[in-house]
Amino acid sequence: MAMSPSSPLRIGILGCANIARQFVRDAMPSPDVRIVAAASRKAETAAAFAADLKIPRSLGSYEALLADDEVDAVYIPLPNSLHAEWAIKAADAGKHVLCEKPLSLGLAEAERMFDAARRNEIVLLEAYPYYFQPQTGAMLELLHSGAIGKVRGVQASFGFSLSKPTGNIRFDPALGGGALLDAGCYALSIIRLAMGEAPVEVRAEARWDPSGVDIGTTATLHYADGRQAQLSCAMDTAVHRRALIIGSAGAIETEYLNHTSDVPGGDAWGYVPSEMRLRRGINTPFERVESGVGSGFRFAAEAFAKVVRECDFDAIGRAAEASLDNMVTLEAIARSSRSGLAEPVKR
Repeated sequence: MAMSPSSPLRIGILGCANIARQFVRDAMPSPDVRIVAAASRKAETAAAFAADLKIPRSLGSYEALLADDEVDAVYIPLPNSLHAEWAIKAADAGKHVLCEKPLSLGLAEAERMFDAARRNEIVLLEAYPYYFQPQTGAMLELLHSGAIGKVRGVQASFGFSLSKPTGNIRFDPALGGGALLDAGCYALSIIRLAMGEAPVEVRAEARWDPSGVDIGTTATLHYADGRQAQLSCAMDTAVHRRALIIGSAGAIETEYLNHTSDVPGGDAWGYVPSEMRLRRGINTPFERVESGVGSGFRFAAEAFAKVVRECDFDAIGRAAEASLDNMVTLEAIARSSRSGLAEPVKR
């Protein structure tokens, strides 16, 4: 589905989760997109959501949104276990898809999703908001320019605690809960960005919640050329989010936050400054790297609209490869955390 160069991408919201509320709030002011409809399994839920966020129309089923000719694309904020089903249905309906992370519950689902996207000639993009931050762009420019030499390894972590864990979908195995899929996927994604490829083998350990999901996971990733990376994630710690990218001639430290601001104590939405530091050389002081700030949801929506508008198949292909690498690696980490053995990463 091609877009006019001057037309905003018309997005429908497939579900009314809290994260969808934040996405709409932040993306709504962008001239590149228009949030035109919201759908829920219950008409009253969709109506209340749309009225509260000033979305023009509400629909009482996901199917009705996919049948709407006034919708070019959908944003999917549903539980992890529903991503594949509704992304494929959206693709078959001719809608471009911006899907919340993690893209799916595993490689087979992800492959079916991208097969549906190719078959229907639509864009399917996994929505890690930090991916689209100017800070991440600056990080990639430094890496690609050789500012720290060849990347030798990455250490990435992400953890938090839930104030009300009871009833939270993150503790439901059937819905794709657990620290690895909720937070570890972020740490893995920045490892993949920096390393440029998937590992060949992983070894992991996990701590388990009585619900059956992992409350915390650590993993070591081994690469074909001998490099290594380390990942850690948790749902019972103080909030922390940081990556150290170690090169042959320097290092980069980054918090890789989803949403950023230049207000020292945080802005009205709680978005805070995100630190990134660069060390050029073997034993030199770190220097701060400054970059633009804002909502990762808005940046993601605008990047999504841009690749749709420009039919940028190279960018779409690179993003798809990274998503598939991440899904097969997450599967291997999950297997290793249960088997206690090193597990191969094979696509």
